[in-house]
Amino acid sequence: MTFSLRPAYDDPRTAELVDRLRDYLDGELADYEREHGLTDSGRLTRADLEPVWHRSIELGFYGIHLPKEHGGQDLTFSQLAALKKELGASGRVLSHSVLGDMGGPLRAGDILKHATEHQLDTYLLPLIRGERACCFSLTETDAGSDVRSMRTVAVPDGDGYRLTGHKVFSSAGPFADFAIVVARMAGTGEAEGDKPSFSAFLVDLDSPGCRVEDDATPMSGEHIESDIVLDDCYVPAANLMGAEGDGLRIALGRVTTNRLLHCPTVLGLTRRALDLTLQRARTRKVAGGRPLISLQAIQHKLADMATDLYAARSMTYAALKALDEGRDVRTEAFMCKLFVAESCFRILDEAVQIHGKEGLTQGNEVEFMFRKVRMFRVLTGTSEIQRNGIAKLLASGT
Repeated sequence: MTFSLRPAYDDPRTAELVDRLRDYLDGELADYEREHGLTDSGRLTRADLEPVWHRSIELGFYGIHLPKEHGGQDLTFSQLAALKKELGASGRVLSHSVLGDMGGPLRAGDILKHATEHQLDTYLLPLIRGERACCFSLTETDAGSDVRSMRTVAVPDGDGYRLTGHKVFSSAGPFADFAIVVARMAGTGEAEGDKPSFSAFLVDLDSPGCRVEDDATPMSGEHIESDIVLDDCYVPAANLMGAEGDGLRIALGRVTTNRLLHCPTVLGLTRRALDLTLQRARTRKVAGGRPLISLQAIQHKLADMATDLYAARSMTYAALKALDEGRDVRTEAFMCKLFVAESCFRILDEAVQIHGKEGLTQGNEVEFMFRKVRMFRVLTGTSEIQRNGIAKLLASGT
């Protein structure tokens, strides 16, 4: 794919989907957000999101990545990435709800393959239909990168389990009906040398002993995270995903793919930042009435920004193509997450610099995107964790 701020796609199917998605994002969804006064820092409600879920279902976008038996279109990872990149580049507040990332099929990941018939009928098929929403609850205050240090515990109790613990950074928590919760099985990992065992559960968020609380507001200013507090919360055995001890395999088995698929959204957002910066440089006048872009110092900054974006995009799509071919891309996924996070942050930093005072002002889109991209250097694994993963795989000869 050659460099462009509004790329075209050789694959006819991808091109058709991208065109239709752009039309919806720039037209109907933009109008909906404007009519309802929705902003990135505003407090969204379930009522704001549901019309977008339902309209996206009608248009065929919600859960489009799913297999056809579940109403999707069996997209390749590269095709899905192209759509996620357009969402990031759209500047729409509710772009995360179009494909189902905010509580929908994308948030659930690939847990459908681990679900029983009861779990599909009660939780996941209603999720796909936009009738229910979920969040994923793995992280704890002292168990981020080291998830095995989590303290949330599951105690067997008759034909079920009692869960106690405190999960943080549960994205989509404010809008969810149920959570996918990973907990340590009681009695494991407590003695020195004893290996902990973890299980995954579907937890109804209105269950006795379960509370959804406001999480700390992240630096992006978005109100899309919650704490999930469990206090002797009973969960029936029918809500255990897989077998006891399968929790981390279920939770982390999707990490390599998700690590890669977070990158296109950030690339799209960065593409928009570069486009806005070019517009600013063309229209902002400097001494003598010349446009800002006439200065060689600004030209060099823009050249470096575009080059970094092209490099990040190229390596991401190369890794996605390999993933589509069924190849092991663990090393490449670490590399892409690292390079996209760091290079896109550099691009946004320069975007703020070129915008000057406007780039420092809250309410300016570039200022918001700077904060958003800064978070990506920490979220879904810090840059340091990505380097650790790359080094470990290199050392092992993988």
